[in-house]
Amino acid sequence: MVQTALNEGAAEYQNVGDVSMLQVAVARLKKLWPTAAIDVLTDSPEDLRKCCPGARPLPRAAREPWIGSRDGLHSFLFTRLFASLPGSVAGALNRAATALEVKAPSLLRWIIRLRPLFGDQGAAYKDGLIGFLDAMEGAALFVVCGAGGFADDSRRWNWLTLHTAEAFMRHGTPVVMFGQGMGPLSDPEVLAEARKVLPHVHLVSLRGGQAGVPLLESLGVERSRILMTGDEAVELAYDARPRRLGQGLGINLRVASYSGIGRETIGKLRPVLHQFAEQRSAPLLAIPIAFHQWADDPAIIRELLADASDAGASLTTPLEVVRQTGRCRLVVTGAYHAAVFALAQGIPAVCLANSPYYVAKFQALRELFGAGCETILLSDRDALQRLPAVMERAWESAEATRRPLQEAALRQIRLSWSAYQRVKDFLQSGPATTRARAASSGASASPARD
Repeated sequence: MVQTALNEGAAEYQNVGDVSMLQVAVARLKKLWPTAAIDVLTDSPEDLRKCCPGARPLPRAAREPWIGSRDGLHSFLFTRLFASLPGSVAGALNRAATALEVKAPSLLRWIIRLRPLFGDQGAAYKDGLIGFLDAMEGAALFVVCGAGGFADDSRRWNWLTLHTAEAFMRHGTPVVMFGQGMGPLSDPEVLAEARKVLPHVHLVSLRGGQAGVPLLESLGVERSRILMTGDEAVELAYDARPRRLGQGLGINLRVASYSGIGRETIGKLRPVLHQFAEQRSAPLLAIPIAFHQWADDPAIIRELLADASDAGASLTTPLEVVRQTGRCRLVVTGAYHAAVFALAQGIPAVCLANSPYYVAKFQALRELFGAGCETILLSDRDALQRLPAVMERAWESAEATRRPLQEAALRQIRLSWSAYQRVKDFLQSGPATTRARAASSGASASPARD
């Protein structure tokens, strides 16, 4: 099963950075295990089929009772008559249900099937519960693919991911995490849960950020289980790199609660970008990543452009955005994956950050790509005054940095593939039961926000 970096609910599949990581992860898993079934946790089966035709949807709604909430599996099995029971009694019932889940799954399926229908918990809900039990029991591998979720801005994602991993571990399923961003993470409750779960993860590959290694080690993860590999989306962008450097100025500004950038920045940034582009006769090109109400990149870019264009709203797939990025000589962005798409193609990026979360993300890219990736801290009083000079240096050095950036991308792709291969080698050399499951159709995968 695959746990990805997709937003849950209405925003799912509306961030092309998240979708790109999912696409690459599923493609790699299919290449390593051609006969395996890839189940992806999702709220949007149709969207999953469009972006990953070879993957099977596994409804997220069916996961909730299995991952340790107070109103967990017992609330379904023992009906709503028990909804007002004290927490200790409810906990005991949930532990009993969990024991059935692990020790007698066939009996549990029978109980679920026989349970009378109440309200909105009908036959489809029962089928979903059994489908998720089947996935936990039959999966050879649980994958958390590329995500920036282990941070204080993603508390809900942390809980769901850690509890889901723990549920698969109960069934003896190996858990791996690819292309993760780690930190800043200081929430004591999330850290406590992470200390319970993460030390039992077989492998964690990081997409960058040296601070991620000590954070994982402080949570009990052995250093031998941590790899620095880069973002999975690097491969998709690198493979689409153009033969020649473009001449456009790519733009993005991430206005969202978690970015720390407000709409007042738009009016201040607009004249800087327009003047720079006019002086070089460079077209301003929209590089949108997020398309949902919490981070509507096209709406913000439209204000930056101050024209009647669609501001990239028609670029709805990762590859379309990557190709648009490939028309640029420089990208100025407040969105992480706009920088990834640029740098992986050999295009310098000037990154705009105003929160610890984004400072960490962009610093991670700097560590992996080196020269050609610069960050401007918008909290500095003279940030926008310094921005034109930083853009000028990046623009003028674009030809010189193109090859080193592409070489850095290629190194990351190889390191990332080596992490996937290491997991395949582990499964093939493991116990006979693990090898048999890996050879069957039980491989799994699941998505997160970025």
